[in-house]
Amino acid sequence: MTPKKRPQEYFTSCVSVDRLCVSEEPGTDGSDRPRARRDEGKRKQYQTRRLVIVVWHVLEQKLAKCGRFVRTGWMPIPQGIPNCPPGLEYLTAVDQLLVHQQVELLEAFTGFETANKYTVKNTLGQKVYWAVEDTTCCTRMCCGPDRPFDIKIMDNFQNEVLHLRRDLRCKSCCFPCCLQKLEVSAPPGNVIGTVVQKWSLCRPVFDIRDRNNETVLTIRGPVCQCPCSDIKFAVFTKDGTEVGKVTKQWTGFVQEHFTDADNFGINFPMDLDVRVKATMLGALFLIDYMYFESSDNKKVRR
Repeated sequence: MTPKKRPQEYFTSCVSVDRLCVSEEPGTDGSDRPRARRDEGKRKQYQTRRLVIVVWHVLEQKLAKCGRFVRTGWMPIPQGIPNCPPGLEYLTAVDQLLVHQQVELLEAFTGFETANKYTVKNTLGQKVYWAVEDTTCCTRMCCGPDRPFDIKIMDNFQNEVLHLRRDLRCKSCCFPCCLQKLEVSAPPGNVIGTVVQKWSLCRPVFDIRDRNNETVLTIRGPVCQCPCSDIKFAVFTKDGTEVGKVTKQWTGFVQEHFTDADNFGINFPMDLDVRVKATMLGALFLIDYMYFESSDNKKVRR
């Protein structure tokens, strides 16, 4: 037989059960109060984060509508530049630009010619422009580096600030009447300068002309190109003073021999007219297509 509990023992067991039940209810025991406070703190942190995210998105949309949204890594726009085409304000604050052609893996492995893409940066590594070739697949495959092209140069707002146009022309010294020519427009449709190839038997020569078709600068390339080194195209004024240069930079054996992606540098006087600077930038792209876009690279790849 089970012994009966005494009244005092029965009362003690009931009290212990009651304490156990009470302790299982959150917030009723002192040991659970820190947990409740932590949960409340987490809820407040979550609400604060959501509020910050919402406010940030609203400000982002407002700034984008105002045209003042600047992405990280881009050069800030100089303000208060009079008589300057929109988008060319960047050029007033630089005397050197670096142009990097994007490596296309499809082109590197298959030899299939793709549209060229370039990033234009300043000496601090900040992006200034983004350039994209606008051509058809048939044009690229049939005409190769001699193809006519349009290059759109855009700023960080995706606005086209420069437009380069090159028609299908000859580049052989045997046909001096139909040599290369590139038009530079800013904004698109308003020609601000041209790059004209001059007939020369020994070296590349180009004239930088303003919107009045007057020669402002002359670019002269090397008579011969030395392998495994930078290639310099010097820029001269009318009186023969060297004031700048366009440099094709050596990028290493692998990139030079297995891709068409090149790196360039361009130097010009700080106080040079922004339209002439933009035309010199156009000359850089023309030089790339004429002398460095096609080499024995494709023969090696194929």
